[in-house]
Amino acid sequence: MWAMPEAEVGKSHSCGVWVRRTAFALAAGMSLAAAGAMAAAGQQPTRPVTPGQTLGPQTNQRSYQQEKARRKRLQNELEGYYKKWLNQDVRYIITPAEREAFLKLRTNEERDQFIEAFWQRRNPDPDSPYNSFKEEYYRRIAYANAHFANGEPGWRTDRGRIWIMYGKPDEMDTHPDGGPWERPDWMGGGTAVTYPFEDWIYHYIPGVGTEVKLEFVDKCMCGDYELTMDPCAKDALNEVPNGDPTMAEQMGISNQSARFNNTNGTSCPGGFGGGFMPERYNEFSRLEQYAAIFRPPKIKFKDLEAVVSKNINYHLLPFRFRADYVKITADTVLVPITVQISDQNMTFREKNGVQQSRVNILGRISTLTGRTVDTFENVVRLNIPAELLPQYVNPANPRMAQYWHGSLLRPGRYKIDLALKDVNSPNKMGTLRRAIVVPQYSDHKLQSSTIMLADEIEKVPSQDVGAGQFIIGNTKVVPVVGAQFTRNQSMGIWMQLYNLKVNKTTHKPSATIEWRILNAANNQLIFQHKEQAQTLSNAAEQMTLEKTLPLESFRPGSYRLVVQVTDNLDGQTISPQTEFYVK
Repeated sequence: MWAMPEAEVGKSHSCGVWVRRTAFALAAGMSLAAAGAMAAAGQQPTRPVTPGQTLGPQTNQRSYQQEKARRKRLQNELEGYYKKWLNQDVRYIITPAEREAFLKLRTNEERDQFIEAFWQRRNPDPDSPYNSFKEEYYRRIAYANAHFANGEPGWRTDRGRIWIMYGKPDEMDTHPDGGPWERPDWMGGGTAVTYPFEDWIYHYIPGVGTEVKLEFVDKCMCGDYELTMDPCAKDALNEVPNGDPTMAEQMGISNQSARFNNTNGTSCPGGFGGGFMPERYNEFSRLEQYAAIFRPPKIKFKDLEAVVSKNINYHLLPFRFRADYVKITADTVLVPITVQISDQNMTFREKNGVQQSRVNILGRISTLTGRTVDTFENVVRLNIPAELLPQYVNPANPRMAQYWHGSLLRPGRYKIDLALKDVNSPNKMGTLRRAIVVPQYSDHKLQSSTIMLADEIEKVPSQDVGAGQFIIGNTKVVPVVGAQFTRNQSMGIWMQLYNLKVNKTTHKPSATIEWRILNAANNQLIFQHKEQAQTLSNAAEQMTLEKTLPLESFRPGSYRLVVQVTDNLDGQTISPQTEFYVK
């Protein structure tokens, strides 16, 4: 912690950027896949030939060879763990956008970060190191492999896939030996002999519907149950002449040839009363259900999804937003997104003596061409004892509820859409659209992360390192969006330095770090402090700076913090800065 020098106190009182080339490639007539692949590889797509312009064959050949080599490298890199993770572990739940993004990653470190973020996005409790979704998902895979294998792993079977995606059915009707089956009237009635089959019923599947019935039939009688859209696929003698005729066929109302003349995709015989089948069995309902059943899980907050997709603006629920940038690799940047809502703007309802408030949050980050690269959603909850509510919603001293999401992005320019909805007041919504420019971090140039000004900086237990909201590495950093502090607070300062040159003898950097605080109105120096990087306990090529500054001696007003870093070994200097306000 820093203390304010008396002399400086007296002075204060006397004052008063991953830009993708995909769009260009598409304009040049390339396929989307090829354009995205070349953009991810950092290649410049070949320009279209215009009249009067010639393009040498060497240019096209070179681009082709580069793309071919890149694809070959990708295949080699994806052997083993990463290939298994993509094509087996998460095959049924990864979205097309996530798959495309994963295939464009270049290093195993980036892939590891992606996999961690993939599971964290699906964690019902982001603050907990235990991910119940992930644990349940792998339990389902183990169950499928143990119970549905039939010459190939259980996870690859139809029953295994449904079990992995949706878990145990609410109801199961199994017929492992087949046997007699009573046809309904719309199939002509009568009794039929069936192959082994199973009916699974889910009372509700989000995005699919209610009372979802799925039927699996083992036509080879070898344990290979296939999911079918045909409710008559289990009829073992359906195509055998005069085999198990229906009651309608025996009465002459229908004939067996009707089973082969259907235009609805089934092999069902004609029934009584014109053979009108229930609505759930018509071809359109069945096609819609089977298309939905195989899609990856949908976003939970569909109302907010519509708001984000249609770019509708709402301002009834004010909130603040902040994006920071922390280097992971030269091509991957952690972008912490912080959303801050004042308690006085949230609607509270009392339940059992507790005032409760809940705000749904949906965010989407996309490229300038509209391709989604990250989607996140969560709920901000506040539970306050009824007698303490006036203190929380006091306009003179409002308190803040905050949400944090860490997105992994490549350098470049993006847009972020945010939509918030007050659950206790459904018409109370807030939206925001902003551009964010992710910086390009070099492996050789002296650079820094953004400076985060926080009201809380603390080390976390080893089991929480790298997981949970507001956690970067082994530190919990809660930024103050808008950087507004009161004089009775201490302001936390967090930032990282990259590519400090290291002395070959001491194995430590030699750099001067100078902290300056100036009055933003007149640039008068208020505070100054110097230190040598090599004297700090974490001195290294990449190092984290954490400071705490008491604000009781600062008069209300705007200030500028400048952190000047000079590398004494190679002469490079940077001076990142940020502003804050003291109330």
